[in-house]
Amino acid sequence: MNDFPAQNLSQFSTVDNPSAVLECLEHILDKRALTALFQPILDMGSGTILGFEGLIRGPSDSPLHSPSKLFPVARQFGLAFELESLCRQVVVERFVELNLPGMLFLNVSPDVLLQHNSRTDLEFVPATALAPSRVVIELTENEPAYDCQLDMLVAAAAEYRGQGFKVAIDDLGEGYSSLRLWSELRPDYVKIDRHFIQNIDKDPVKAQFVRAIKEIADNAGSRVIAEGIETHAELVVVRGFGVCAGQGYHIARPSASPSTVVAAEVAKALSAGQGQRGGARWHNAAIERQLLRRVDPVQASTPNDEVYRRFEQNPDLDAVPVVREDGTPVGLINRHLLVDRFARPYHRELYGKKPCTVLMDAAPLVVDKHLTVQELSKIVVGEDRRHLANGFIITDRGRYLGMGLGHDLMREITELQLSAARYANPLTQLPGNVPVNERIEQLLAAGAPFCVAYCDLDHFKPFNDVYGFAMGDEIIRLTGRLLCEAVDAPLDFVGHIGGDDFILVLRSGDWEARCRHVLERFGREVTAFFSDADRERGGYVTENRKGEKEFHPLTTLSIGAVKAEPGMFADCMALSSVASETKKMAKKIPGNSLYLNRRGYRAD
Repeated sequence: MNDFPAQNLSQFSTVDNPSAVLECLEHILDKRALTALFQPILDMGSGTILGFEGLIRGPSDSPLHSPSKLFPVARQFGLAFELESLCRQVVVERFVELNLPGMLFLNVSPDVLLQHNSRTDLEFVPATALAPSRVVIELTENEPAYDCQLDMLVAAAAEYRGQGFKVAIDDLGEGYSSLRLWSELRPDYVKIDRHFIQNIDKDPVKAQFVRAIKEIADNAGSRVIAEGIETHAELVVVRGFGVCAGQGYHIARPSASPSTVVAAEVAKALSAGQGQRGGARWHNAAIERQLLRRVDPVQASTPNDEVYRRFEQNPDLDAVPVVREDGTPVGLINRHLLVDRFARPYHRELYGKKPCTVLMDAAPLVVDKHLTVQELSKIVVGEDRRHLANGFIITDRGRYLGMGLGHDLMREITELQLSAARYANPLTQLPGNVPVNERIEQLLAAGAPFCVAYCDLDHFKPFNDVYGFAMGDEIIRLTGRLLCEAVDAPLDFVGHIGGDDFILVLRSGDWEARCRHVLERFGREVTAFFSDADRERGGYVTENRKGEKEFHPLTTLSIGAVKAEPGMFADCMALSSVASETKKMAKKIPGNSLYLNRRGYRAD
């Protein structure tokens, strides 16, 4: 029990007894009588904990126990800034004490952020041994009045960023000004309001909203977090849309001592479809998550009349699977075929009481739930066209699980193509910056060791000036092809981030040998792009702006490699900065060169 003044707590009211409420609030502030709770935020790609949102509770025997009462009271008495400052200190100190992994998301009200000298309010963080780079300032989007102070808010957030903190917008979609705030603030994270997540598996309009938010976030450089995930179905749908992270009761409830291990049920839902190439993690997701529809099957002995009644009662039902008693699928009944048969003279009288196996498609397309959308599309192309109209049966270890529809498959294939075109480099069709960053962040969050190799062409601009940009494009294509051929596709990732710059994200154990193999092949094959005379003298001569002759060596390839061990880098930005410096060191070495950065780094 907390040491509270002896009062009839049930009678506390800001209207009837404001002095008692104020006394209670002042006691909380004086005694630091607050409890920090933490709710895990799940990284959808790696299946690990991205971080925790810090929440606060007042004393359990106080009428201000709930934050829905605590914070409004503090605002009424002009103590919001003092309360929020204390809350952040309590949350940060407890986070450090528990030694929790990942990021800490701290709630900050925009109006409080703009009060007093609040931009120095988090100066205590480094003293707690918590690096600012691990702290996300989460702006709650429930104060429309701050819209007129947007410039000041952006400036305040910029000061926090200058200290190393990250910024998030909370409850996107709840307030009218959230999209404007997003466009001006350019947050690192965007949290979708729980309204759009609740029953998303049953509401196509909500699903479309989330898809649109995800696309905007990708283009704006923000990562999306879905709040309020409370069912398995919601988790599956959100994960399928490629949303970065999620939180909610289905993942874990807030706790004073939260677990750092993802629940087995949640981990299982996220286990398939990891490590895909191309950057967008959901591109190769299993069809169980992308296309599965739960349709109750009928037994082989079910009369056609009963199946017909099901179609009458469910206008949106296009097909009904037929299974044996053990759950093995044996066929599929198409609505239009059955209705057409029954519309013919005497056919209902002839077939109505007969088993549905008489009118079913006895050779439907049956696929396993672990098949990917891309693999299924290849099968459908090679099979009978009727499968697009009838749909297909999805099984789990040979037993009926559900079914998929042809138009759902076409929609997913179209999205794959659009996403691939959106993120791919137009010259090489390799993944660009967004997929590269996403892949690196996924591995960092998972705590997996890997290597980033930054590849860059040397003396490339003068080559373009002498031989023309078309020949320059061919050298870039050659580089991309050699890199793709050198990596281990299931483990490694090749990205083209622009111009003559490439990134390798390598998990194969022999990554160094693969890099050296690329250099050897490039040195041998690039000579074909030069004239015999230039090959013989090892370069070519150009005239600079001063009219002076300059000699340029043949184009070479430099690779700067950085090994990322668990906990070494806080985020993709920190790692990319080191990789860029390492690449510069490689370019100082004459010829086709590999520079290995062997320095140790610490995430801070």
